[in-house]
Amino acid sequence: MNETKKNARSRAGIIYSVFLLLLAGMLFVPLPYYLYQPGTVEKIANYVKVENGAPSKDGSFSLTTVFSSKVGNTFTLLYGLLAPDTEVRKAAKVRGNLTDAQYKALLEHMMKRSQNSAVAAALEASGKQVPVKYTGIFVQSIYAGSKAEGIIFPGDIIIEADGQSVTKLDDMLAMLDAGKKPGDTIKLGVLRDDQQLELAVELYGLAGSDPLSSKAYPRIGLVTEDQFQITPPVKVEFTVSDIGGPSAGLMFALEIADQLDPAELTHGLTIAGTGTIDASGKVGQIGGIRDKIIAADRAGVDLFFSPADANPNDSNEKDILDEAKKREYDITIVPVRTLDEALEYLENLDSTA
Repeated sequence: MNETKKNARSRAGIIYSVFLLLLAGMLFVPLPYYLYQPGTVEKIANYVKVENGAPSKDGSFSLTTVFSSKVGNTFTLLYGLLAPDTEVRKAAKVRGNLTDAQYKALLEHMMKRSQNSAVAAALEASGKQVPVKYTGIFVQSIYAGSKAEGIIFPGDIIIEADGQSVTKLDDMLAMLDAGKKPGDTIKLGVLRDDQQLELAVELYGLAGSDPLSSKAYPRIGLVTEDQFQITPPVKVEFTVSDIGGPSAGLMFALEIADQLDPAELTHGLTIAGTGTIDASGKVGQIGGIRDKIIAADRAGVDLFFSPADANPNDSNEKDILDEAKKREYDITIVPVRTLDEALEYLENLDSTA
């Protein structure tokens, strides 16, 4: 009898221990997922100050955000699966093969670049020339299978190739196409953590756009963007925030243009929007646009600027119009291809709208 009780207690102890381990796993073991939800609508005048400029007194320009968070445990995942307007995404689809630190650095870089582009585009639209100096090729990520894996890392800045200075991607492509072939090695001068490194990478062959051609173009296998510095004739200051990524570019540019213009471009309206922007004022596609129109409606936005669908694979315009129609939102949605299109719309807007 005593032996039976001892065995029962032993089994109960094992079951209890297993239960505690399972509970600990559910509470403390992070899962490879992110939750995405409609975020906030932030007045850009709180983040941007233009020298001798002033924001609209009655209306406002705002950026829109998507709230994202890592799934810390099973309970958070269950919440994400059940909560309204919440999407669960695999971590690999959010940040690829980047570490958390690399992904954060990439978002910070993209935000900084969008701010520089917004300044250049807004000042150019206001009739002010902005000198642009290209300083290198910023590495966003590495294609799977590239020979550069483990040699080049996200956040690296390429400034030399085979001993020659390269300040833009076009410089690099011209060099590769002029004298290299797949299988060759290229020596790269790379800035990483304020140190210059000399690295060697084997090139691979990338098929061209002509399906009838067998020619393979030598490539490194990197996703990159040009890094540049600007010297604006008007000082524009940005307040540090925890918002990252490039999608506020269009709205930054509109706020800068508004502060430069004696008239109030907002016409007293609450205006929000999203869209990347380059230094020439071209507006590009972004992610999470359905979440952003939901956030805009919750904030009582009157007018929303979105990227127009300019290319066959673009979908921002279709998605936002579909979401607004489905939810019966009373928001004026204006798709634009350029900053000039947005400014022209505002200039022609009736102040009593």
